[in-house]
Amino acid sequence: MNNKWLIALSVILPTFIEIVDTTIVTVSLDHIRGTFSAGVDEVTWTLTSYLVSNAIIIPMTGWLSRLIGRKNYLILSITVFTVSSFLCGIAWSLGSLIFFRVVQGIGGGGLQPLSQAILLESFPQKQHGTAMAVFGIGILFGPIIGPLLGGWISDNWAWQWIFFINIPIGIISIIMNLIFIKDPPYVQKTKMKIDYWGLILLTVGLGTLQLVIEKGQREDWFSSSFILWFFIIAVVSLILFVIVELFSEHPVVNLRIFRDPSFSAGTVVMFFAFFNLMSSIVMLPLYLQTLMGYTATLAGMVIGLGGIVTVFVMPIVGPLVSKTDPRYPLAFGIVVSALAAYSIAHLTLYSDFQAILMTRMLLGVGMGSLMIPLMTISMSHIKKEEMGNAAGINNLLRNVGGSMGIAFASTMLVSRSQVRQFQLVEHLSPFDINYQMASHKLSQALVYKGYIGDYISQRASDGIIYAQVLRQAAMLSFNDVAYVTFIIMLCILPLVFILKKGGTNSTNRKSEQQNLDIH
Repeated sequence: MNNKWLIALSVILPTFIEIVDTTIVTVSLDHIRGTFSAGVDEVTWTLTSYLVSNAIIIPMTGWLSRLIGRKNYLILSITVFTVSSFLCGIAWSLGSLIFFRVVQGIGGGGLQPLSQAILLESFPQKQHGTAMAVFGIGILFGPIIGPLLGGWISDNWAWQWIFFINIPIGIISIIMNLIFIKDPPYVQKTKMKIDYWGLILLTVGLGTLQLVIEKGQREDWFSSSFILWFFIIAVVSLILFVIVELFSEHPVVNLRIFRDPSFSAGTVVMFFAFFNLMSSIVMLPLYLQTLMGYTATLAGMVIGLGGIVTVFVMPIVGPLVSKTDPRYPLAFGIVVSALAAYSIAHLTLYSDFQAILMTRMLLGVGMGSLMIPLMTISMSHIKKEEMGNAAGINNLLRNVGGSMGIAFASTMLVSRSQVRQFQLVEHLSPFDINYQMASHKLSQALVYKGYIGDYISQRASDGIIYAQVLRQAAMLSFNDVAYVTFIIMLCILPLVFILKKGGTNSTNRKSEQQNLDIH
């Protein structure tokens, strides 16, 4: 096995487990709640705390790599993640579990951008598509396998094992990274002043923003003073953070990287691509289980099979990116993802399993096609010494896009359901001929079934009709959300033309040769 593949395995293994841990807890919340006799609102903090600390650390990755050395930071991150996983498994109270989840998020936050940066450096320019295929399989398949794995472990073993399974993988990852990972000169430990104001503003801004996104729907958004004040704090902190970082000598996050049009456009596309993906992954199980009567297993099968399609598509697209203009498969992926959203927008209460599965598989093809060329193009013009910083920003906005997609879908499903219900109820009138006919037929059928008296049968028929109105309103709200994501995906398509074709400038070629000499 070539050394670059051992490096790839060393960094992808802990990254995949870290990504799985962002979703594996979601299906185990009820088991955790039962263990600690906690309420639903309390137990959801085990998920929120991890996401908040994770979001804060991700953009700091490049700066922390320079501060303590990238290899040191990578091994430290895996160690903290592994130890905190063990502590989560032996947590003696809900409070201790939440605290250890915060620590786990801090440990895992740097793994995604570090993995992406190391992969891009370890593989030559012509194989960047292949490198991003390896990385893309982890970041796309992880959130899908997480709930399936978490549900099986919680039902057959105990919820503590969703954390304990990280321990052997973490130990193996530490050993492999000690052996195979080496720091090129430009990411070794560097003496520099600490940007305290940048650290504080970034922590407060991203922490409060993530809380707003995660808790907004449950707290009814800005009708809650908690959400309103946290939103104001987030906006003010992030604006001040941008100002401070632009004038800082050693910024925590180097925002000047957005001067690169390919990186800026690629990051925007990445944000909305994951916005689309995560909103769809939230909508489909809800639609299948609440409206179509599917079991959790069948709903999981629909989501899982779509993820498997992505895994098969990526190894095909990876080499293709190296041989053709990567903007073509990127545009193809965006169009196919938009068509998948359009297909979801036309599902009904009478759609069969095959039709539903095809929409999810179409989304899998689209996401698998766009992820690799998108990551390759947006990062190909970044200098090697800025790769960690760029990867951190890219991964942060990808995660925030996914979180906002979930929040958007959850909020719009509720609001549009109410609007659609109001529209449909207008037709439940004694003056509407269709309502009269349906009500009369149902009433007669109920009398035939044993409902004695016109009054009782009439009230029962009205109840049946109203229940159908609620189902139809919910179905239409799912369609509305999908249609909005369809429009969003079409709107980001022109950004493909802003992206540069690819290739390395002279600085990158020189750094790449140094990196190959080191490895």
